[in-house]
Amino acid sequence: MVIRSVGVCLKPSQPHLGEAVSALQAWLEERGLQAVLDNHAAAAVAGVGAPRSEIAEKVDLMVVLGGDGTLLAVARAIGSRPVPVLGVNLGTLGFLAEISQEELFATLEEVLAGRCQIESRMRLEVSVGRADEVVGRYLALNDAVLARTALSRMVDLEARADGAPVTTYTGDGLIVATPTGSSAYSLSAGGPLVLPGVEAILLTPICPHTLTQRPLVLGHGSNVEVTVHNTRGGDVQLTVDGQVGCELCEGDRVTVRRSDHPARLLVPHGRNRFQVMRTKLRWGER
Repeated sequence: MVIRSVGVCLKPSQPHLGEAVSALQAWLEERGLQAVLDNHAAAAVAGVGAPRSEIAEKVDLMVVLGGDGTLLAVARAIGSRPVPVLGVNLGTLGFLAEISQEELFATLEEVLAGRCQIESRMRLEVSVGRADEVVGRYLALNDAVLARTALSRMVDLEARADGAPVTTYTGDGLIVATPTGSSAYSLSAGGPLVLPGVEAILLTPICPHTLTQRPLVLGHGSNVEVTVHNTRGGDVQLTVDGQVGCELCEGDRVTVRRSDHPARLLVPHGRNRFQVMRTKLRWGER
C-alpha cells in the first residue's frame, strides 16, 4: 500500500485536541505526506477543512482521532470507497479505535513500512420499504436496531430470512448486527461475541416477551426482512450504528443484507482479537 496523502478526522467539538492535530499534521508533512483535515480537525487548528466524504475520494489513508462512534461516522462517510481507516482511541472503550494516542506515531511508522495488517470488516446494506417505495437506505458497520420508543409498550417484529419465516419477535425490539457489532449493543442485549473474521448476520432480540426467543446467527449470505406489526400506538425507530435512521410505521419492511463494500481497518501487526477482548472486556480478571 503506497501512501501519499492522509485524511485526518477528529471527534466533533474537541477544540482542546488542536495540539494533537497539529503534531500529526507536522509529522506527516515532515515525511512528504499531504495531510487533509476534515472540518472538525481544521476547526481545532483554525485551518481550512473539507467534508469527510470528499476527503475519502482523494486520500490513501484515513486517521480517526476519537472513539468508536467517530470511527463509525467516518466509515459511513467513506461509503463504498476502499480507503483504509486507522482509529486512534480518545474515548473510553475502543473496540474499533484500538490505537492509543501514545501509539499513534509508532503505528504510523509501521503503516508506512508496510508492517500493519488490513482487516476487512463486513458491513450491512439496510433499506426501509413502505408500501411500494424505498424511504431509506443505510450502510452499517455495527448494527441496525429496530426498537420501540414509547414507554411500556411492546412491538411485534416479523423476521424472515431468504423468504422463510424465522419468528415474530415480541418485546422492546430487535438488533441485526455484524460480527464487528457483536461487541456493541448486541452484546449488552445478550448476544454472542463473534470474531470479525467470521462473516455472519446476528439477530438479537431486545428484552423479548418470552424467554424462548433467543439470539440467532445466520450465514453472511442471508437476506433478512423484518416487518413492523402491532405497534400498539407507540413509536418504532430504526437506528443504524447508533447515529442515523428513521421512524418506522405499521407494515414497514426493513431489509438487511451483506454489503459488497466492507470497511477496511488498519491494525498493528501481531495484534489478535483475543488480546483485544482480554484488554477491553477484562477477561480473566477477578
